[in-house]
Amino acid sequence: MKQFILLLLLFTTVFGYAQNTGSVKGKLTDKEYNNEPLAFANVLVKGTTKGTTSDFDGLYQLLDLEIGEYTLVFSFVGYETQEIKVTISAGKTVELNVEMGASAAALDAVILAPVTTKRESETALLLEQKKAVEIKQSIGAQELSRKGVSDAAGAVAKISGVSKQEGSSNVYVRGLGDRYLNTSMNGLSLPSNDVNKKNIDLNLFSSDVIQNVSISKAYSAKFYGDFAAGNVDITSKEHKGSFFVDVVSGTGFNTNAIGENFVRSEGTGYFGYYGRYAHNPFAVVLSHGVDPEAASTPINVSYGGSLGHSFKFENGSKLSLFLTGSFENGYEYRNGKNVDFTTVEKKAFEVSEEYEYSTTTTAMANVNYRIDSDNSLIFNSVFINSSSDEVGYYGIDGKGRNRDAILDTDQGFYQQNIQFDQTRMFVNQLLGKHKSGKLELDWGFGYNKVFSDQPDRKRFSVENYQFALDNDETTFPTFYSNVVFDNQRYFQNIEDDEYNGRLNLAYEVKENLKFNIGYNGRHKTRQFNNIRYGYDIVDGDYQITDINNLNAVFNLENLNINDDSNGIYELKVINPYPTLSNTNRPGLFENTYSGELDVHAGYVDAEIKAGEKWLFVPGVRLERFEQKIDYDVINLGNNGVDSKSSEETFVLPSLNIKYTLNEDQNLRFSASKTVSTPEFKEIAPFVYEDVSTRIGGNPDVLGYSDILNIDFKYEWFFGKSEIFSAGVFTKQIDNPINLVVVGDATGTQRYVRTGNQATIYGFEVELRKNLLVDEDENANLSFGINATYMKTEQDLYETIDGTFDLAFNRTEDELQGASPFLLNADVSYSPTSFENYKPVANLVFSYFSDRIDALGSGDLGNIIEKSVPTLDFIWKNTIKENFEINFSAKNLLNPTIQYVREDQNLGDVLVVSANGKGVTDYKRGMNIGLQLKYKF
Repeated sequence: MKQFILLLLLFTTVFGYAQNTGSVKGKLTDKEYNNEPLAFANVLVKGTTKGTTSDFDGLYQLLDLEIGEYTLVFSFVGYETQEIKVTISAGKTVELNVEMGASAAALDAVILAPVTTKRESETALLLEQKKAVEIKQSIGAQELSRKGVSDAAGAVAKISGVSKQEGSSNVYVRGLGDRYLNTSMNGLSLPSNDVNKKNIDLNLFSSDVIQNVSISKAYSAKFYGDFAAGNVDITSKEHKGSFFVDVVSGTGFNTNAIGENFVRSEGTGYFGYYGRYAHNPFAVVLSHGVDPEAASTPINVSYGGSLGHSFKFENGSKLSLFLTGSFENGYEYRNGKNVDFTTVEKKAFEVSEEYEYSTTTTAMANVNYRIDSDNSLIFNSVFINSSSDEVGYYGIDGKGRNRDAILDTDQGFYQQNIQFDQTRMFVNQLLGKHKSGKLELDWGFGYNKVFSDQPDRKRFSVENYQFALDNDETTFPTFYSNVVFDNQRYFQNIEDDEYNGRLNLAYEVKENLKFNIGYNGRHKTRQFNNIRYGYDIVDGDYQITDINNLNAVFNLENLNINDDSNGIYELKVINPYPTLSNTNRPGLFENTYSGELDVHAGYVDAEIKAGEKWLFVPGVRLERFEQKIDYDVINLGNNGVDSKSSEETFVLPSLNIKYTLNEDQNLRFSASKTVSTPEFKEIAPFVYEDVSTRIGGNPDVLGYSDILNIDFKYEWFFGKSEIFSAGVFTKQIDNPINLVVVGDATGTQRYVRTGNQATIYGFEVELRKNLLVDEDENANLSFGINATYMKTEQDLYETIDGTFDLAFNRTEDELQGASPFLLNADVSYSPTSFENYKPVANLVFSYFSDRIDALGSGDLGNIIEKSVPTLDFIWKNTIKENFEINFSAKNLLNPTIQYVREDQNLGDVLVVSANGKGVTDYKRGMNIGLQLKYKF
């Protein structure tokens, strides 16, 4: 705390405030549009080069004007230019509000593009960043489109200090992963769609529903106290202008997938739906086969459309509607290795392949009712269906190894995994803004519903698979059946419900003092269950004549119903009904847990302006946190049925300071105390078993971690859509949680409180520069680059005694998920020499260095995710303003994706990761796409 006070004193004494200048500020409004704010209008001091642009709220400000009389020129394309004289006095601020009206010649042609796109353009979002009271960065729909970014996960990965894990949707902010990140939409929290994650998969939010995506890296009292890496907020797209309709269609292919004969799960649809949720899993096992089915030609398609319209009423109110819907799919083929290695090799498939077919369907409705200039209501409803259909074959060369094999441990082991995942998500929000005099009320209420299912996963294990590849008609592979669940059907369901709300009352006491008093809260519940049915191979001598026709084996005719029958297999369940056998009968859920979370908080902060330069925002938050989880899991025996709860009250102070060096430059300082709390999946000791990985929770992590956050940043907005910024940051996390490979026979990864403290030190830098501009200062050639360097340290306990005992053979290590170096860069070329043709070409590059994927305990080394560079080329072509032909070539470098286990004797050993795909040492292939878009 002493260091913080000294740093604050140093900061406040370095810069002074001069009293021999004055300023002018005001608001520009649009007379043609019910006096709504007019964004991006020009304000110029006549006879000088000094000027500014109104922000998306119509606000402008000119600072450091020497005392005297000036003429201000207000202009906007299609509007009448106004010249107004103003007198500047020492230390005073003149307020000058101006109503802008369209010129007579242009009145009929005026469309309200400034309003409809204000929060989508790069210029607007830089203005927002410049005016913001906290440290934040945003990327809008305009930049997403230019860079060919199709979803929110790709969007945030273009922001400094942010990286995305290849092969998954995991996003890391300043080296901190999923558990330290929060996601929201329009300021209201979003649910998770995956039992193994805290945050929702940002891939689910296509660019069709995104107006902009922002990351607040510095804490303020309005955020939930569970804050460390930052808060990702998605602003949904809305429309306020004239009627429009646009349609879009696209196609493409993955260079790895295009030549493959694709397969996908039986029972799943082209649009990513599964129609058997209403049926008992046992009935599904009896009535439906196990073999994958042939898929269509692996050509990606996408299509969708949007429409918007506004209705004006005689009383001055206005109703605006925006509707959008889209569907896209994708095929990906991966050929790599699947290896399970702890201190010894447990299982290894040197040649494996995976076929993945994915879909995303998105629909959104936005209704915006502007009652008058001071009151508005917004209803926003989003539906997303996302699916992944994956078929994996492991050990296809006949040389798969398994140390627990019965017939041959050195060759012939083979596994097949057929898995479909579907998430259906509904987000409904009602938002409101009201203003009366010096009071302004901003509120929101939301309800989220998520169904995340993994229905009818099929997994089979085979020995002597090499016999399926030879030409000897007398030798055949056989089923591996060490336990009955080596061949299985698996069903998993997650259902989340969440109510959340926020309210902020702003009171402007006077020009230099404003208070924000607010509340936000959430009530969330989760229900989880799963069940397995194992194929117990009772005919130990059974030989598989056709490995690609297991339907000929697992059917009703071969079910061993009576002991004296000639059946091949029996169905087994772990948890039978009390009156029924566990053989050939339906069963109860194998693992269940239910979670409940309640967070209620009140906060207050003050925006204090000291002269024209300083802005101080001290705040404090009082938050009540209650979490409860009840679980019934099989892997802990008698300890597997239990209930855990935690109740805490947090007092969380924060301080944000902005010092305006001049019109274009800011210095920012932020310090805060926050916490980190565990998620349901980190607490529930249920273990999810993949082909070669196991991951589960740990009830010992219940509680919280105190976090100290300090940031210092310099910003220079030196031109239109141009910025240079540099910042340093540090974080101190008490009792951090890491994903750890517990040193037992299974190699299960669990969440563990690994030590007393972790520290993070980092440096960020960003530059966006226009190299060539036209006469309107629009960029013809521009580039952007941002980089982050971080150093992380955490101490490790020597031993941990608890539900899961473990020890570390070292006293410190880096923090899990932290890349020491991150880099994003892009170059954009947009010539304006063509009358009806507007091309834009972009090269977009990103890179992250090696990082720890999971800590190793005991004698186990860490699992490392190796560095990955990516390079995309996007070529947009606009013809006559309403027709687009767009081309993209993504992942041009096609790097190899690898995870390795560090081993003192063998060096780096390739392994698969519970956070990645089912193979390692693979290439994703390049994605080539063509898109057509027409606007009516």
